Amino acid sequence: MNLTIYHNPACSKSRKTLELIEEHGITPKIIEYLKTPPNADSIIRIARLLGISVQQMLRTGEADYQQLSAQAADDDEQQWAAGVQNYPRVLERPIVVDEDSARAVIGRPPENVLKLIDDRS
Repeated sequence: MNLTIYHNPACSKSRKTLELIEEHGITPKIIEYLKTPPNADSIIRIARLLGISVQQMLRTGEADYQQLSAQAADDDEQQWAAGVQNYPRVLERPIVVDEDSARAVIGRPPENVLKLIDDRS
């Protein structure tokens, strides 16, 4: 199984999601998105895999979200996605992508990742 986790080690939900993945014997590719933010094309791809808009995968309670929302038009996915590179804290966490099946989940709750793992078992 080829999983990628967009991970924030300071987040308990992200740590728990990673733990669940590893408990199933899977070693995911870990991207600490605060250190290495995904580019706009990656953000748009992830949103499509999740089946939601870029805005729906953002944490609206973050102060950085206000900055980003002032810069991006409501209907411009490209602007929102590009803004995540400048304000990576707004990205919901964790996001887990199954590269083999081209599916993704947000690990809130962490058990959401089991949808990817159990479907492949």
